[in-house]
Formats: sequence, C-alpha cells, structure tokens
Amino acid sequence: EVVIWHDPSLERNTNGTGRIEDHTLEELKSYDAGYTFTLDGGKTFPFRGQGVQLCTLKEALQCCPDMCFNIDLKTKSEAIVRAFIKIILDHNAQNRVVAASFHLSNLKLLRKREPSIQTSITTLEVLPLLALQKLHLLPKKTNNRHKTIFQVPVRQWGIEVITESFVKTMHSRGAIIQVWTINEEEEMKRLFLMGVDSVMTDKPALAIKVAKQLLLRT
Repeated sequence: EVVIWHDPSLERNTNGTGRIEDHTLEELKSYDAGYTFTLDGGKTFPFRGQGVQLCTLKEALQCCPDMCFNIDLKTKSEAIVRAFIKIILDHNAQNRVVAASFHLSNLKLLRKREPSIQTSITTLEVLPLLALQKLHLLPKKTNNRHKTIFQVPVRQWGIEVITESFVKTMHSRGAIIQVWTINEEEEMKRLFLMGVDSVMTDKPALAIKVAKQLLLRT
C-alpha cells in the first residue's frame, strides 16, 4: 500500500513511533495523525482524538476526483514505483498527477515502465540543461512527450538555478518552472515577477496573498 506522509517516521506528527515502512497499514491507521498539531505553541491540540488518520494514495484519489496531485516518491525502491503505477492506472489518474522524487532511479524506472505518467525533473537533471543554456547551446525545441516540469530550488551547490534568463529560455521551450521551498514574502514576489509558474511553500496562505497582490490569482 502507498501512504501519503511527509516524514520517514511517525514521531513528529502522531502518537506513534518508528519508521512508516516498518508498520502495517492497520497499525498506521491506528495512530492519531492529528496528535501534535497546534496553532498556539502547544497550549491546545484541536485535532487530537478527533479521528484524524494517515491517508493512503488510493483514498486521496477517490476522495478528491477532480484534484491534481504532485506526489513525491520518498522511498528509494522499485516496489514503490510499481505500486504507484498500479494505483494511478487503476484510478485512471494519469492526467492529474505529477510524480517527483529526489531519487533519480525512481523517476527513470517510472518513465520506462509507464511513460503516460508525467514526472518532474530533478536538480541533477537540471544542471546539464543549465550549463547548455548558459553556453547558448540548448536546442530551442524539445521532443519530449510531456511538458518539462522543473521542481528545483533557487540555488543548488552554490549555483544560481533560477535566473531571468533561465526562466525565459525554458518557458520558450514550453517548460513549467516550480521553485521550492519559498516561505519569505519578498522572495515569493521576486520569483513571481521573474515569471516562475509556482512556488512550493510551507505558507500557502502567504503565497495566495502574494499571488493576489500581483494579480496572478483572483
């Protein structure tokens, strides 16, 4: 079973302990997934004991049939890729998911096994494109079946990835540029004005506010 959870372990957000992959689904469902959530520094826990459970990918797709998902395959495993593909195909959800992963082997296997599922490209894949772009050697067109979706930080290994030139060049090739993780208001404004398509953030309300201020969202 594929479950939706950010951390590799349970301690930070539940009353359980241990690694996710070391538990059965029944065990995972028994833990209180609202246990540690607080809005006032730990004075109150509004979702504790309210029946909040860890969610499976199947449940999310069924619960939100019109919603698009960006799914990070966190476990480095051929088994997780196979299970992910089966769930997406079983729910006919190829057109509403983008698969991401810090593990390039996961993405390569996914692209090989099921090319109908859109994937993002990793920072490791971006760097050669960035070098070609800076040397003005990047072809103007791409033959990729899908759009190229960049999910990258502003900087990586001391290299400035997101620049006006990079955004302009990649947009001309039909790419989508998503930047992570942006939590500062001024940085959000700078990136949106530069033309990035979206930012990944821990502060969605702030991102919506900035987008509205810049008339990017109604």
